[in-house]
Amino acid sequence: MSPFLKKAITALAALLLVACSGAYMTSDADVRYLAMATEDGAVRLAYRDHGKGKPVILLHGFGASSYTWRHVEPELVKDGFRVLTVDLKGFGLSDKPIDEKYSIFDQAHLISGFIRQMQLNDVTIIGHSLGGGVALVLALDDKKDLRDRISRLVLIDSVAYSQNIPIAFNILRTPVIGQIGSRLVPIEVQTRVALKLAFYDDSKFDSEDVKQYADALKDTGSRHALIQTARQILPENLPELSSRYRLIKLPTLILWCDHDKVIKPNIGLRLHNNLPNSTFRIIRDCGHLPQEEKPEETSRALRVFLKP
Repeated sequence: MSPFLKKAITALAALLLVACSGAYMTSDADVRYLAMATEDGAVRLAYRDHGKGKPVILLHGFGASSYTWRHVEPELVKDGFRVLTVDLKGFGLSDKPIDEKYSIFDQAHLISGFIRQMQLNDVTIIGHSLGGGVALVLALDDKKDLRDRISRLVLIDSVAYSQNIPIAFNILRTPVIGQIGSRLVPIEVQTRVALKLAFYDDSKFDSEDVKQYADALKDTGSRHALIQTARQILPENLPELSSRYRLIKLPTLILWCDHDKVIKPNIGLRLHNNLPNSTFRIIRDCGHLPQEEKPEETSRALRVFLKP
């Protein structure tokens, strides 16, 4: 095997879950599905709907699912919110069509339809990593019927600006090499390496977590979604999109981990400087996954921001 291919495979292992770990729980009896109409046919989104009160939508990141919110979701329910955790297209239990529509704009289109079909109003959207990018697109939607439904944002270690792409992303985005690498390296190995990079304290996950996370990536549809999402995670028009963040007037909480190696804290500070009605909070001793590594601190910050 060539040195380049060895390097590519090693880097790929660090990618597949680095942006956001998590897997779906196949035993969840409360999973519901909502079919969203698209130009190419319906896409079913899997979601969970718990609690009563003002609605909160939780959007996960790259390679993840609703499972990533398992610690935070019950705390929000206890705080008196109706919490809807949604698996984005291609992830968790949602449909994974073999197409190319996996950009943040494609995902935002589906979530906007979800909000309308569920007839949600006064919605808080909480997005982590990739999900944060989707939340930003939703906040910039110029359709009044959607804009009037969204009242607050929470952006957690979020995709926001053009940045240096880790080598693993570039490899996954490369035709043939990305597909070869994703098949050659055992999923469990990829998962463990990725979690070590995503967590500041790798004692926060164990072998059972690795198994749970890895099981979500074993089918063809999941691998296709990962590759397509990696290729489109930073859209070509991102500079134009980010120049419009100053137009977002919604009250916004920006949460960031101080040791995030995936999307560094300076991105969060830049986002704060460009969102006129935002609050910036740092979570200490944390990597890229505050909702998993520091759930108590994350829930506390959300509680303060969301309180009446």
